[in-house]
Amino acid sequence: QVQLVESGGALVQSGGSLRLSCAASGFTLNYNAIGWFRQAPGKEREGVSCISSSGGSAYYTDSVKGRFTVSRDNAKNTVYLEMNNLKAADTAVYYCASGAECSGPSTMRYWGKGTLAIVSS
Repeated sequence: QVQLVESGGALVQSGGSLRLSCAASGFTLNYNAIGWFRQAPGKEREGVSCISSSGGSAYYTDSVKGRFTVSRDNAKNTVYLEMNNLKAADTAVYYCASGAECSGPSTMRYWGKGTLAIVSS
């Protein structure tokens, strides 16, 4: 069974850090781009970051540049999102998704169920 499972969400104070993980089962992440998306209460889902299948390219939305870092460990079949200097505006359910390339949610085939990160101000 193909699954993506996110973990690492928690309640953290503003300025703190979290590391989210996206673990795959039933398939190999090696040949997939992995995107991170988030949806805050009352808002639409937005793309946060994406890493290419090779790991050679990473993309970030402007609001997280310089604070978030995406990485992958293909040996562990896992992708990470390191989030530093968190702000209240980062509060959201974070989802990971896999697809052929980093070209937005429509290109993502598999989605996880999300992990909740809450940043208190």
